[in-house]
Amino acid sequence: MGLGGCIILIGAGAILAFATDWQMDTVNVDLVGWIMMLVGLVGVFAYASIARRRRMVVPPTTVVREDERNYP
Repeated sequence: MGLGGCIILIGAGAILAFATDWQMDTVNVDLVGWIMMLVGLVGVFAYASIARRRRMVVPPTTVVREDERNYP
């Protein structure tokens, strides 16, 4: 799940938790909204930590072959 999916989960969860007044007998819609927001936040933090590891810069290395050395 990418960053966009996490943001959609947070938005949909906020809509369910704060903007609806549905009442169901079997499902607590507010709780489902809070759970969706929590999962979205965990996803954002996981995505950010993975993206930070991918951006690590490795300094270039120089390889000198034996036949290219200048011997006196």
